[in-house]
Amino acid sequence: MASCSRAQVISLYRMLMKESKQFPSYNYRTYALRRVKDGFRENLHVDNPKTLDMLINQARENLAVIKRQASNASFVSYSSLIFMADELEWPDPNRM
Repeated sequence: MASCSRAQVISLYRMLMKESKQFPSYNYRTYALRRVKDGFRENLHVDNPKTLDMLINQARENLAVIKRQASNASFVSYSSLIFMADELEWPDPNRM
């Protein structure tokens, strides 16, 4: 694969950031955004074309994973994971 231009790398970064913002959960969203930023910052000065191509391919695979996970996360109802106090069986303090 030919070496990517700066504009392509920036475009890929923006797509990763945009898709990371699609997570409905705050924790997943902030984790994904932080990982994207840190990953690009960590590899800012890579000059080797083979290494750069490998990193770009890895970022594209990660973009596909983020898209898939963000879309799947929208199907999960987080409110159904929250227990209602009246549904829990609390120990009776009088019987202890």
